[in-house]
Amino acid sequence: MSATAELATTKEIPEQEILENIIFPPGDLYSDEPPVETELHLRQIILLLNCLEWLWRDRNDFYAAGNLTIYYSPKQLKSKDFRGPDFFVVLGTERKTRKSWVVWDEEGKYPNIIVEILSPKTANIDKNFKKQLYQDTFRTHDYFWFDPETLELAGFHLLDGEYEAIAPNEFGHLRSQQLDLSLGICGEKLRFFTAGGELVPTLEEVAERETQRAGQEAQRADRLAAKLRELNIDPDTI
Repeated sequence: MSATAELATTKEIPEQEILENIIFPPGDLYSDEPPVETELHLRQIILLLNCLEWLWRDRNDFYAAGNLTIYYSPKQLKSKDFRGPDFFVVLGTERKTRKSWVVWDEEGKYPNIIVEILSPKTANIDKNFKKQLYQDTFRTHDYFWFDPETLELAGFHLLDGEYEAIAPNEFGHLRSQQLDLSLGICGEKLRFFTAGGELVPTLEEVAERETQRAGQEAQRADRLAAKLRELNIDPDTI
């Protein structure tokens, strides 16, 4: 069959049949994000991820990631409509490893919370274009940005379809209704805090606290033993 005949035959195929035979890209698309800009950005993203995963270590109903591509094309195209937030959390989904977040393969779910780490290069985009995108298209309930250099922190909550600035609470933190946690600055880092204002620790910080507590208990035991010996009492017989 000539090329002309083939083209004519294709034109005769009903459009609906063509659409039904289209093979959309697989849901396990790879993330296509550039490396984070600085070590500060990398460490900040890892810190948020580690803290939340430690706090929610017994939960299996969320997905948290950093610098990972979100594909959201209505036509399921991998070549357009994709963004890679610095940090995001999706609630009500399976906790498992993914190559990217593909909205059409995840029951249409978008992130419940997004955090962007600002830089001189991206600040204008994060504060304007991305804010509008996350408000109007993603419909992400909580959006925050943080500048690791200047320590600027701002947060917004989606109310009646538009972002409203989140006012600091009594601890100076910005509350995320979606996570039931707050975001604030500690040691020049963006950290999670509980409703009571307590810092959400990393696993390493928990281990360090336990080591310090064990050391303090050992010191108390040594002092008590010394006091008993002063009273001619052998502490090993008690």
